[in-house]
Amino acid sequence: MKNTIKNIGAIALLAFLTFSFTTLKDTKKDIKIKNSKIVWKGYKVTGSHEGTIALKTGSLSFNNNKLTSGEFTIDMTSIACTDLNGEYKNKLEGHLKSDDFFGVKKNPTATLVFKKVKSTGKNSYKVTGDLTIKGITKKVDFILSVYGNKANASLKIDRSKYNVKYGSTSFFDGLKDKAIYDEFDLVVDLEF
Repeated sequence: MKNTIKNIGAIALLAFLTFSFTTLKDTKKDIKIKNSKIVWKGYKVTGSHEGTIALKTGSLSFNNNKLTSGEFTIDMTSIACTDLNGEYKNKLEGHLKSDDFFGVKKNPTATLVFKKVKSTGKNSYKVTGDLTIKGITKKVDFILSVYGNKANASLKIDRSKYNVKYGSTSFFDGLKDKAIYDEFDLVVDLEF
């Protein structure tokens, strides 16, 4: 009986020490592509245009329900305009896919890889990531909010950093009312 109690005590102590010094691994959660959405909005002197762009793949990783990392591939060939119809819609989509803008034949995908994630509140994280567009990688910072199995973020992207020159006053003078602002918005709603 004494040996049984000692054995149970030794097993309990061993289990306690094992769990105390075992680190939890990240849990990777794949993004449900069909239930997720990215909306873009670009601005020009005379107005704006907006549309959607699809994710190809994506995942978020958590440790103890805290966000630790993320990685996404965006399908640049899916750029669509939602504020125009017919011929004008087709022309804008074709122009955005051309070498004047994102050159999707040579660069069919863009990527975002989280490099640093810092909790800023109960469901909020400051993310620093590497965004690659047209083969050019630059650092981006944004806030990502996570609620249950959903996450959302708003990003401002400076296209001039990715050699997207068309209509940019960063590259051309005298554009006047033909100028297109360098910054565009991405609003991202994810489900995992």
